[in-house]
Amino acid sequence: MTNPEPKIPGPDHRITIEDTGRRVLARVGAVVVADTTRALTLREADHPPVRYIPLEDVDPGLSAPSETHTYCPYKGDASYYSIALPDDGSLTDAVWTYRESYAAVASIANHVAFYTDRVQVTTEPA
Repeated sequence: MTNPEPKIPGPDHRITIEDTGRRVLARVGAVVVADTTRALTLREADHPPVRYIPLEDVDPGLSAPSETHTYCPYKGDASYYSIALPDDGSLTDAVWTYRESYAAVASIANHVAFYTDRVQVTTEPA
């Protein structure tokens, strides 16, 4: 699925990644899906910032890999997870990860991000 010629971020398509520096929580209602102080914030072009949370800080009992995969020419192949909620509900493909991201964004490898229209991601104030 991977394009053999990745695009490199530059002046026409900027991507920056930095430590968020604060606690980040991801939850669905009262259920905490992830809790970390090691999140990264990725800013890409005109898109809103995205928090990337280390996979180890996601509750493993609440996530299950899905069959969905997509491709980003700047980041690489994305894999998805669904969130299995305790009440037998499920949020399909609510989480994505770049397991082996391109070199320009290598720090987000083994981190996950959440679709914020389905998962509430909050960052504690400084």
